[in-house]
Amino acid sequence: MSDCLFCKMVAGDIKPDVVFENDRLLAFRDIRPQAPVHVLVIPKRHIPTLDDFPAEDPKLAADLFDAVKQVAAAEGLSAGGYRMVVNCRGDAGQEVYHLHLHVLGGRRLSWPPG
Repeated sequence: MSDCLFCKMVAGDIKPDVVFENDRLLAFRDIRPQAPVHVLVIPKRHIPTLDDFPAEDPKLAADLFDAVKQVAAAEGLSAGGYRMVVNCRGDAGQEVYHLHLHVLGGRRLSWPPG
């Protein structure tokens, strides 16, 4: 999608601070971090929201979770713990309509989140 910020990153038009990449996924540091470590993991394929997740590609969910685990380990979060968040639509706080998983850690995180 030509107007999607994250698609522009996938295309190389915008250069994010990449921490992980493979043929299907991209992970990069959030530009407005909410924790000492705040990385976004996205599918390279444009999927607007979690509600739009393609039923015909169940392996993508496993790939996303595996990438979160790899990012957490690479960022030194595995031992202390981390949080993965997916916001779906405006009331939940989704600002960019391209599915993305937030990986947050590096400090004790409160609950409920606010």
